[in-house]
Amino acid sequence: MIKNLIKRFWHWFRSPSKIAVGTLLVVAFIAGIVSWVGFNYGMEQTNTEEFCVSCHSNDVYPEYLHTAHYQNRSGVKATCPDCHVPHEFVPKMIRKLQASREVYAHVMGYTDTIEKFNARRLHMAEREWERMKANDSQECRNCHNFDNMDFSQQKTVAAKMHEKAIKDGNTCIDCHKGIAHQLPDMREVEDATAF
Repeated sequence: MIKNLIKRFWHWFRSPSKIAVGTLLVVAFIAGIVSWVGFNYGMEQTNTEEFCVSCHSNDVYPEYLHTAHYQNRSGVKATCPDCHVPHEFVPKMIRKLQASREVYAHVMGYTDTIEKFNARRLHMAEREWERMKANDSQECRNCHNFDNMDFSQQKTVAAKMHEKAIKDGNTCIDCHKGIAHQLPDMREVEDATAF
């Protein structure tokens, strides 16, 4: 009896009607399009300065407003995602997954006040510097690239440092920590390296 029931189910499962197959394909196609559009819409909405400021309005955003990345003589503005989210699809997805930990920390109250944020600032900064060092400052290089720099137009010190960075294989974050945000209290790092 159970054997016959299993055979009938298997036969029914393997031989659907032509209408059912067509309906299934159309529904799957539409569902795929809706899912892809929804996914991309969600990615774009979380890739805006407004999304970042929804949590960072009291800590790093006010610092950023006083930097050359926000307001400068040429009027070119780098937003939060320009510096913190890679442009390429796979690195962007990896970064979004990593950032979910940061959103969780804010929602759970670990970094929701300026005091709590500053208490964890060094840890968060070191993690971001490490990430940027590992990807050769990919986000910086979307706008700043050694190959496109005209060293004759730079200040003498900047030109020398950039030429040295190229020779030594350094990346942007090796020298430009604190370029858009206040540096954390580095005394405990300096104390640890004194030994």
